Amino acid sequence: MTATVTLEDALSNVDLLEELPLPDQQPCIEPLPSSLIYQPNFNTNFEDRNAFVTGIARYIEQATVHSSMVMGFGLYLMDGTNSNIYKLDAKKRINLTKIDKFFKQLQVVPLFGDMQIELSRYIKTSAHFEENKSRWSCTTTGSSPQYNICEQMIQIRDDHMRFISELARYSNNEVVTGSGRQEAQKTDSEYRKLCDLALQGLQLLSQWSAQVMEVYSWKLVHPTDKYSNKDCPDNAEEYERATRYNYTSEEKFALVEVIAMIKGLQVLMGRMESVFNHAIRHTIYSALQDFAQVTLRDPLRQAIKKKKNVIQSVLQAIRKTICDWETGREPHNDPALRGEKDPKGGFDIKVPRRAVGPSSTQLYMVRTMLESLIADKSGSKKTLRSSLEGPTILDIEKFHRESFFYIHLLNFSETLQQCCDLSQLWFREFFLELTMGRRIQFPIEMSMPWILTDHILETKEASMMEYVLYPLDLYNDSAHYALTKFKKQFLYDEIEAEVNLCFDQFVYKLADQIFAYYKILAGSLLLDKRLRAECKNQSANIPWPSSNRYETLLKQRHVQLLGRSIDLNRLITQRVSAALYKSLELAINRFESEDLTSIVELEGLLEINRMTHKLLSKFLTLDSMDAMFREANHNVSAPYGRITLHVFWELNYDFLPNYCYNGSTNRFVRTVLPFSQEFQRDKPPNAQPQYLYGSKALNLAYSSIYGFYRNFLGPPHIKAVCRLLGYQGIAVVMEELLKVVKSLLQGTILQYVKTLMEVMPKICRLPRHEYGSPGILEFFHHQLKDIVEYAELKTVCFQNLREVGNAVLFCLLSEQSLSQEEVCDLLHAAPFQNILPRVHVKEGERLDAKMKRLEAKYSALHMVPLIERLGTPQQIAIAREGDLLTKERLCCGLSMFEVILTRIRAFLDDSIWRGPLPSNGVMHVDECVEFHRLWSAMQFVYCIPVGAHEFTVEQCFGDGLNWAGCMIITLLGQQRRFDILDFSYHLLKVQKHDGKDEIIKSVPLKKMVDRIRKFQILNDEIFAILNKYLKSGDGENMPVEHVRCFQPPIHQSLASN
Repeated sequence: MTATVTLEDALSNVDLLEELPLPDQQPCIEPLPSSLIYQPNFNTNFEDRNAFVTGIARYIEQATVHSSMVMGFGLYLMDGTNSNIYKLDAKKRINLTKIDKFFKQLQVVPLFGDMQIELSRYIKTSAHFEENKSRWSCTTTGSSPQYNICEQMIQIRDDHMRFISELARYSNNEVVTGSGRQEAQKTDSEYRKLCDLALQGLQLLSQWSAQVMEVYSWKLVHPTDKYSNKDCPDNAEEYERATRYNYTSEEKFALVEVIAMIKGLQVLMGRMESVFNHAIRHTIYSALQDFAQVTLRDPLRQAIKKKKNVIQSVLQAIRKTICDWETGREPHNDPALRGEKDPKGGFDIKVPRRAVGPSSTQLYMVRTMLESLIADKSGSKKTLRSSLEGPTILDIEKFHRESFFYIHLLNFSETLQQCCDLSQLWFREFFLELTMGRRIQFPIEMSMPWILTDHILETKEASMMEYVLYPLDLYNDSAHYALTKFKKQFLYDEIEAEVNLCFDQFVYKLADQIFAYYKILAGSLLLDKRLRAECKNQSANIPWPSSNRYETLLKQRHVQLLGRSIDLNRLITQRVSAALYKSLELAINRFESEDLTSIVELEGLLEINRMTHKLLSKFLTLDSMDAMFREANHNVSAPYGRITLHVFWELNYDFLPNYCYNGSTNRFVRTVLPFSQEFQRDKPPNAQPQYLYGSKALNLAYSSIYGFYRNFLGPPHIKAVCRLLGYQGIAVVMEELLKVVKSLLQGTILQYVKTLMEVMPKICRLPRHEYGSPGILEFFHHQLKDIVEYAELKTVCFQNLREVGNAVLFCLLSEQSLSQEEVCDLLHAAPFQNILPRVHVKEGERLDAKMKRLEAKYSALHMVPLIERLGTPQQIAIAREGDLLTKERLCCGLSMFEVILTRIRAFLDDSIWRGPLPSNGVMHVDECVEFHRLWSAMQFVYCIPVGAHEFTVEQCFGDGLNWAGCMIITLLGQQRRFDILDFSYHLLKVQKHDGKDEIIKSVPLKKMVDRIRKFQILNDEIFAILNKYLKSGDGENMPVEHVRCFQPPIHQSLASN
């Protein structure tokens, strides 16, 4: 038996329709509500759903939302076999021209979420369209200006700037100065201005959101193809063509900018919510009470007077519904209630002022009753409107129009959220259904929030970089909509999964860009300005990095995403720290794969990384650069790091055996004739530009600069070694070099010295000058024949001596570089140690008085007294020791090279170096038993000129050979004997006297003498340097000069007596 249901029961239970389960459990996605623009018959927020009128209004609401689709669908249904819309238009039953104009303006309307329809499609599929095609303009191709977001941007920017300026003015007054406290009373006009400002902001936000959604909907209906966009591949999916490839760069930037305006303004208005709410409640209360108690009083008097009972009952119902009388009840003595005029003195009505808004039921009932009074049409022939006076109708219409917004303003927070809701930019359920199960979800490259975010990151557009977080806020909207409107967990899970993936990509790309930007900036700051200017003159411009606004992003510590508060600064810090560490690691790896000459480039790379660290440290909390460098250098717990190990490795296996020193240029160059095996190194690692100097242009520029340091090793390289290794690393290298020198002097070289001493003539006197230089040359050539013809002398023997000489030279140059660094340190430390320069004293002034004033002026900088006053005992001890070391290390003449020479002297303990005691008790004159005589023989050999296509000893071994010999002679105390008794020097003296030039045994005398002279100058220079360091120590250790006294010689005539 069928139960009967009354109309009242059916209408009172219309909300049950929402509770019906859907067959596939899919969310019923509704389009966004229309923008906040006044429309009559549209207020449907009455909460009492049991009322008959409210039930009817609920259906009116649904019909109003879909009105645009109803028109198109209605035309489609009407145009059939039984009726013809074009005939109806001819009879003026309908107006097709007006509908065409409307359809032309609004081309696309949303159906459900990402599902849209073109209104013109209803027309195209109607029965009689083909023969009437020319009558329709909406069916022609081409987009309306409202779907071109770039054209709308001028107006949007102008509106945004104007409103933001106005909002900022009120914000400063209300929030910053504290006048926004509710106890600070304002006038009605001030409250009205604040209320209007809130309404204007909501209308702008809803308008902009609607424009974004219209553009997005139009793009979904009109996907691109490979002909419209050359970047679009043939096999692109439908959704991919509608999103990923369907927007130009300008359109993406415009969308990002509008979204940023919407979200930014939402935050600003949200901060003033309490101020706005108070003003809104006060303004609405005032408007309602003034209208009901004052404005409606005169129409009520007229209705009572003229006995218009219907109007009287409606007006009295309105007043009873909404009035809040000051005395708590309607004044019974009001003349208007009797239809009488006010007395001459007037009837005083005091309207109270409160910040209390009406309930939605009150507001709805009042507006519905007012609408019944001013409606143009009604069931009866005569309307109530005709019974009202003109001014009264205008007042009611004005109030009815303004009161439409009251319900939205009273729910300010919720309305603000709805006006800024752009959640539909993510939902893609319709397009997922079109894939017929081939896709469970689309990749992030097709997702609009990520497309917009990634576009900013890829283009590196500086003006857009501050907006990069706003597209990610779309995920917040979508997640909120999925949970609160759809109430579907699986949708939220999909959004959360995409956010996790996108945010990882976002942080990775952003951190990479920030690191690269600051690396390029550091490289550009340190690049030589003269090189940049010279390159510009040669039309090879090295660009500066375009300024970008990463600072704003680096300050973000509370990014709100899916309910989480994310410290973006910390995440970027982690990745930038890893990138810095990788850069340092790479710099050291490159050094380890190259020879010692690349240490200048290593220092340059480290300086650029240090500058990058300094720039980034303004915004990020990074580990100290020294700590990061020690970690990359594997020097945290080890006594020495990778750089120190590689420096010694290169010194031992490449520098000592393969480099020739040139005293004139003070440089080492690679030998033309290597005697050791070629040293194999690892291939240098490949790296992206940002891990080196920043960019390809900077890499090229710095490579060309450091290329000039690659073919030699000199003071710049030694200074770099000293700065990078520090005292501890230098001490390790020196100790190892001493071990190498010891093994050579007590090993191979000692064996050669013993061997060569055996083939030396036992006695070799210096011939008298009368023999002439040709005879002396021939004499020495004959005496030293075995030495000259010794095969291994110019190869292994000289090679070993060269290694010793190079080691000693490296120590000397290191000493000089360290001294310069220490002088620099001393000058930098002077102000903090109360070491002040002497000041200029004018006549009549006292120096001590001026110095005391100067000391008092800079006393705050003096570190030791400061730490003694404020520091711990341990800090005080460290400060005192550091102060003492800095002051005294140069003053007391501490010399590392002197210590090294002393250590090497201890290695020369074999008797072969000094020979037996002289028979005359003084010195060996003609005997060849001391090392200086052997070195004289060696010097004679390498002074012999070589042939045209042969290498000289300078080309093969450099000055290191001479340094080794002269050092040994000096340390053995044989320098004076060498200067007097050297074979080559004697030949030089004689030839200088007689000036002869002959070829003796294929040796040109003049050329040989020239070579001897050059080597004599070199030897004198070497002896002077060595004696300078050795004598500096002797002065302290030997306060009394030891002089050996000999008896004066006695003439033969006296000797016989």
